[in-house]
Amino acid sequence: MATTTPSGVRDGDAGEATGTPMTHRQIMEALSGLMLGMFVAILSSTIVSNALPEIITDLGGGQSAYTWVMTASLLAMTATTPLWGKLADLFSKKLLVQLSLVIYVVGSVVAGLSQSSGMLIACRVVQGIGVGGLSALAQIVMAAMISPRERGRYSGYLGAVFAVATVGGPLLGGVITDTDWLGWRWCFYVGVPFALLALLVLQKTLRLPVVKREVKVDWTGAALISAAVSLLLVWVTFAGDKYDWVSWQTAAMVGGSVLLGALFLAVESRAEEPIIPLRLFRNRTIALASLASLFVGVAMFAGTVFFSQYFQLARDESPTMSGVMTIPMIAGLFVSSTVSGQVITKTGRWKAWLVSGGFLVTAGLGLLGTIRYDTEYWHVALFMAVLGLGLGMMMQNLVLCTQNQVAPKDLGAASSVVTFFRSLGGAVGVSALGAVMGNKVTEYVKEGLAALGPKGAALGHGGTGGGGIPDLDALPVPVRQVMESAYGHAVADVFLYSAPFALVAFLVTLLIREVALKSATD
Repeated sequence: MATTTPSGVRDGDAGEATGTPMTHRQIMEALSGLMLGMFVAILSSTIVSNALPEIITDLGGGQSAYTWVMTASLLAMTATTPLWGKLADLFSKKLLVQLSLVIYVVGSVVAGLSQSSGMLIACRVVQGIGVGGLSALAQIVMAAMISPRERGRYSGYLGAVFAVATVGGPLLGGVITDTDWLGWRWCFYVGVPFALLALLVLQKTLRLPVVKREVKVDWTGAALISAAVSLLLVWVTFAGDKYDWVSWQTAAMVGGSVLLGALFLAVESRAEEPIIPLRLFRNRTIALASLASLFVGVAMFAGTVFFSQYFQLARDESPTMSGVMTIPMIAGLFVSSTVSGQVITKTGRWKAWLVSGGFLVTAGLGLLGTIRYDTEYWHVALFMAVLGLGLGMMMQNLVLCTQNQVAPKDLGAASSVVTFFRSLGGAVGVSALGAVMGNKVTEYVKEGLAALGPKGAALGHGGTGGGGIPDLDALPVPVRQVMESAYGHAVADVFLYSAPFALVAFLVTLLIREVALKSATD
């Protein structure tokens, strides 16, 4: 049964903790604001996905800007997740969640006022810092209140919130973008009321114990890991476009990232309160779950980012319909996350779900690698459902098996480690795959225009150059079909290149040793 922290721990919000069990109703009341916060965090990414083609066109950006609007948020989320996790072991978790929401609101409001793609990218960084806090703290707060055995059930609820926000975001973003009197800027404003409501609900319902001890935050470690990740992402974004993959720029950036990473490890090995306690990786389950999360992140974020381009630019669907067409993937995620959570709570066993999820994610991405712009939709829907089922089985359960291995004092750091590696995989994956997609689109467009002969070159002049997102309605019919075919093929290549990463995650889950979930929080 779920329990609070023992009475010897002082409670910063509600006086002395009683140590009495929490009822299901009390837990759900406490988690209500947290789930609202999670809804906001996921919404901030998904609501933009279907609006991005129009946003980037309106702000005059190209494929690089398209990728970076998504990557900037992932980068900030990735770099700050370990810091949020460590702060959760030192400060009031409730206060940190509320601070995350405030940062998110500020970033969202200013993002809606953006006048250039550069300004929007900067605002997405601010949003990402807030989202990083919400993503890391949701799992940490839940773990502080609920035993690992019961946590499977409530992880399923968080998975359901993730699914609703993931499907609701693109739909809402599409409707907003297609509504003339609103426009894409409201994609950033619409999450603000939810965030403010979450703040109020958290203030009223969330009561968490806070351990009173001296606080020393490893700011040097936080700065080093942020710099290392940022430099790596800048490299994978521009390699193959601004400079060759094998070049002095590559050597400088990769070498710099490795050096910063080495300095980070050196600092962490000596820090009194390290951002990522390196001793955690002596635990085989934590090390393997982190590695699996790294590769799962590539698949998870690739689906969110590139489906919108496939449906809008390869199949010429509206932003609203683009969101509707992704429902099979979200339905699969919703079903598998809720069902697996309920079964895990009853049995205490989780490894079979991880292994099955890894297999389905790999299969789903492989199948999606075969699609083209004219593939029958029911085929695409089936492939998306397979991917969604796999992701739902893996995401929450990788965190769950990690939390089951650590003492309460390391709960925040351990939870954020898994989230960090998942976000890192997503950020690097989206950056690298976005660069690959841009190059593939250019390659396929050239091939398509060449196949049309001299007439194709004349028709394509001025309509497809510059690396911008094309306006399909403004293109001559032959060139339009070339563009649709190019985007359909390029997106399929992205999924195909993602499949080996999912395969590695699947193989890693086979090596994780199952330990039955504990029935207490301490």
